[in-house]
Amino acid sequence: MIAKTVNSHNIANWKEDVYKSVLFYNDWFVNYAPEAYKKTRSQTAGSVTSALEITNFLFDISPAKIIEHPEILPILRMSTVPPIARDRLTGLSQAPKSLVDSIDKNKRIPTRMTKEVLESGLEKISNTLKSMLDTDIFTWIATGKLPTEEEETRASIIIADRLCGMVADPIIRNAQEQRQLASIRQWLEARDYKMAARTVNESDPTSMQPGTFSFRLNVPVVLDGGLNINIPVDAVIQPKNAKQGSMPLLMEAKSAGDFTNTNKRRKEEAIKFSQLKRTYGSETKFFLFLCGYFDSGYLGYEAAEGIDWVWEHRIDDLSLFDL
Repeated sequence: MIAKTVNSHNIANWKEDVYKSVLFYNDWFVNYAPEAYKKTRSQTAGSVTSALEITNFLFDISPAKIIEHPEILPILRMSTVPPIARDRLTGLSQAPKSLVDSIDKNKRIPTRMTKEVLESGLEKISNTLKSMLDTDIFTWIATGKLPTEEEETRASIIIADRLCGMVADPIIRNAQEQRQLASIRQWLEARDYKMAARTVNESDPTSMQPGTFSFRLNVPVVLDGGLNINIPVDAVIQPKNAKQGSMPLLMEAKSAGDFTNTNKRRKEEAIKFSQLKRTYGSETKFFLFLCGYFDSGYLGYEAAEGIDWVWEHRIDDLSLFDL
């Protein structure tokens, strides 16, 4: 029998758990987040080096190069002084916004644009970037000579830092999510749970065999208007003692490095739970796996919506869900 509640009604413990969860997150951040950032920066530096070579070390920022390698545009934006955002490039160059967005966001040249508009827009983008290059970083440009290996390496790391600085939060979130799912997997496998076969029928989560689990499963739900969509669920677990064809446990892994963002996003889980209950019934078992900055305001909101949770610093509470 699955417990009605695990932590959502243990209000007396919330303050202590929040404190321990923040310590748990901060310890991970200090010890592991820099490594995740450095790994991504190293990979990004490789992309910057490639972009430098493609453009003959920025001596050839031509429309033809952008057409052939649209993936270099974000790198070129970070190579200016000051570095310019996508919308700023649109404003400065006066190129069509749809052109800049298509190249920068989607890494492709738009196909429904006339040749004249495309050529004019690319020329404007190219001229703007060339006129704003940061020659304090790309010191070789003033000399008209190719860079030394040391100059190239230094410039690649600086631009990689700029690129990673724009997406630092997603980098940390991704690393934290991977770690959380790895912790869940380790806990389950220690209790003889098996990863579900890749052939698991995503259109029917009840097809999962007892004693199996899956990550990032697309679970179909029906919206108010009857529209069918798939929503991703971080972890789907079918308990060993579950009857064949029963609905598995659905769990969202959540982490946060500050209190502000969690309270801004607390409705997301409530909406997802509502959609799941509408589709699979009021007995649907949905809970959270929390690590980091989740205060009493967030917890109270989720508890009021009927959502329970397990703290990562007390991962053994998963057993209270009859796992």
